[in-house]
Amino acid sequence: MSPPLFWIDDVPSAGAQTTLRGSEGRHAVTVTRLRAGESVILGDGRGATALCEVTGTSGKDALDVRALSYRFTDRSGPRVTVVQALPKSERSELVVELATEAGADAIVPWQASRCVARWSGGKSDHRGKPEKGVAKWRAAASAAAKQSRRPWIPEVADLATTTVVRARCADAIGAGGQVLVLHEDGAVGFAGAVRPAASEIVLIVGPEGGLADSEIADFAALGATTVVLGPEVLRTSTAAAVALGALGALTDRWGPARGN
Repeated sequence: MSPPLFWIDDVPSAGAQTTLRGSEGRHAVTVTRLRAGESVILGDGRGATALCEVTGTSGKDALDVRALSYRFTDRSGPRVTVVQALPKSERSELVVELATEAGADAIVPWQASRCVARWSGGKSDHRGKPEKGVAKWRAAASAAAKQSRRPWIPEVADLATTTVVRARCADAIGAGGQVLVLHEDGAVGFAGAVRPAASEIVLIVGPEGGLADSEIADFAALGATTVVLGPEVLRTSTAAAVALGALGALTDRWGPARGN
């Protein structure tokens, strides 16, 4: 089993000594119960990691370590952005956890027209609700990246309107990327639509109520392709993770690309 990963602002170089403090240090000392001689990985969430040996503890929230080796890992290509329509509250953070573990580079929470969950607008909302929702998603992404030993924490954007999503998709297509709209009635199969050489792949996942016809038409007008992921109808909370797994095999993200 690989050593546990903890986040630190500045990853030490090989041979350097440092102390992991704060909430991460507390978790390492009191929950994981690391002791001298054990191994741990320290990462900054931006690609840098160091394999370290624990040299001791100080109190309940400080872990002293010595770095054995340092490594920087580039992001896998092509970059994958998941535009995720807000799911129901009980599955909200699960979406982020699964997409993070499956390798998403960026996650955009989207207030689609048929979303049951509402982070903005409506009588039930209160000041700061969108910010709280985004903060929860960012915390979920950080925790899932740690759990899956990812050197990169995916970026979680602010809550996006359809106008913002359209602009983001147009930028991706203009820079040589592609936009794939996951839909059970898609006319094109996912595997046949993926371009492994694309600079970025944007996956658009609709809510439980499905994408509105106007939304599909808007994305198609920009150059997006509406695709069917497989024979089963997936929940909005799992669709992105399944698509990311398929992309791992269809592109260089997990190894040599297949197809054209």
